[in-house]
Amino acid sequence: MRNDARTQTHTVSQLARLSGTSVRTLHHYDAIGLLKPATVGENGYRYYGRRELMRLQQILIHREFGVALSDIPALLDAEEPDRVRALREQRARLEKEADRYRRLARTIDRTIAELEGRETIMDTQIYEGFSPEKQAGYEAWIIEKYGEPARAHVEHSKATVAAMSKGERQDWMAEVADLEADFGRAMEEGAAADDPALDPLLKRHHAWVARTWKSPPTAEAYAGLGRLYVDNPDFRARYEAVAPGLADWLAEAMAAYGRRVLSV
Repeated sequence: MRNDARTQTHTVSQLARLSGTSVRTLHHYDAIGLLKPATVGENGYRYYGRRELMRLQQILIHREFGVALSDIPALLDAEEPDRVRALREQRARLEKEADRYRRLARTIDRTIAELEGRETIMDTQIYEGFSPEKQAGYEAWIIEKYGEPARAHVEHSKATVAAMSKGERQDWMAEVADLEADFGRAMEEGAAADDPALDPLLKRHHAWVARTWKSPPTAEAYAGLGRLYVDNPDFRARYEAVAPGLADWLAEAMAAYGRRVLSV
């Protein structure tokens, strides 16, 4: 007879495979009290039931939107109406973004059609789906967070990227995507954030950042950039999508690299 989903239990390895997280992440959630197993067997194995599966799902939902781990318990341990309201708010945000992505996909389809000579895009449709408000908001957030001197760095970075050819921009973004994937693998394989073995990878990342800065980041500036990855919801969501916990891990790794290498 098939097991009832509400009574079935899963080991930590089974839950990791089921949810797409890592065993390391689940152990971390247990250690900080965010997701405790339903029971622990005499053999030391953790077992998770339906309640824990649902709790993990909500943790991952909030993490997708950049909610800090320290803020999630208050959302999950609130009264049921408040938990439902928080999920409804996240769903509304997701639907809004989904609509923007659908419009952006249509823009891409029209561009392909024009490039292939099948149709001509109307001027009013060329930029459908792009979000200048989001970019402007992100820039304002940096300046508000780090003060007016940050404006010069933002403007210099924008000018540097704008001066790149299409191929150069593609290579530049492909490089950071590779770096993010490498960081995610290193973390999930158990590398400590302050492990000197990460230095070659962090050296590549530091050089990538330096391409759009007025001068290579100092130890303090590089650590500050790492804190931005944690503090800004968009950046946090970006790194958490690569691997849960990556934003905090990377910020710690960047600070450690600064102390170990850039301060020498």
